[in-house]
Amino acid sequence: MRIVVLTGGIGGARFLVGVRAHARSIGADVTAIVNVGDDVRMHGLQICPDLDSVMYTLGGAADPERGWGRVGETWVVKEELAKYGVEPSWFGLGDSDTATHLVRTTMLNAGYPLSAVTAALCERWQPGITMLPATDDRLETHVVVDVDGERKAIHFQEWWVRHRGEVPTHNFVFRGADAAKPAAGVLDAIAGADVVLVAPSNPVVSIAPILAVPALREAVTAGPAPVVGVSPIIGGSPVRGMADKCLATLEVEVSAGGVGRMYGPRAEGGLLDAWLVDTSDEGAEVPGVRTRAVPLWMRDEAATARMVADALELAR
Repeated sequence: MRIVVLTGGIGGARFLVGVRAHARSIGADVTAIVNVGDDVRMHGLQICPDLDSVMYTLGGAADPERGWGRVGETWVVKEELAKYGVEPSWFGLGDSDTATHLVRTTMLNAGYPLSAVTAALCERWQPGITMLPATDDRLETHVVVDVDGERKAIHFQEWWVRHRGEVPTHNFVFRGADAAKPAAGVLDAIAGADVVLVAPSNPVVSIAPILAVPALREAVTAGPAPVVGVSPIIGGSPVRGMADKCLATLEVEVSAGGVGRMYGPRAEGGLLDAWLVDTSDEGAEVPGVRTRAVPLWMRDEAATARMVADALELAR
């Protein structure tokens, strides 16, 4: 069996731990297609937060308390940059994490595509799955906001890390998406998939940027594999992160049903064939989409693997 997962963010990384565990139990192969909309160039380094979250989490190096970055991280570089007065001061790089960004940037500058760089980095971390960026091209999520009396678009990282999303927000724009092509290996993975899972990631800034790549979205929505989504909303609230802020900006109801309806049924040009929601959201309605309620709290690897098993059963 070949499983493709559209994913991003911390929730998506933790979901992949369960996907990998269940896949090993049934002898399945897993390919994760990872959001790059958060990617940003800081201090001359190319930073790929979602790719790194997945890589570190599956490689056993993610910080379980922060939920991002490396466990046991130190911050000497950040402190020295601050002493020099280097901006942006609101974005900090951990020392171990900086090594990853240095390797990535050096390879990119030498002409390697992001997909090849990601594969090279994974040689160290051995995530146990195939990791692919959604695109090798530049694609960034920008947010239209009002700041200091001016309406402008700022990078997602500035919106969330610097402002914590606490500024008047009007829209999310995926810069470069129209011209972006799927990264090497992405279309082959989707074409060969037996099922496509949509992780319980932020639907606006983790999943939507992936689907903003036109040929990638077409491959998923027109492909032969059933598409099963897992709700990132439980009991009317996101498990973590800013999904509620993002959904409210787009005037989408912050609920399992609201996100399911936003994705829409694949039979009518949307994304989903089936939608997995938490037991607390039993009764959530998404017209044209098969819906099932099961426990969705990712308390540990075993619980998450059971979620994945339920998703695969729903796909059948």
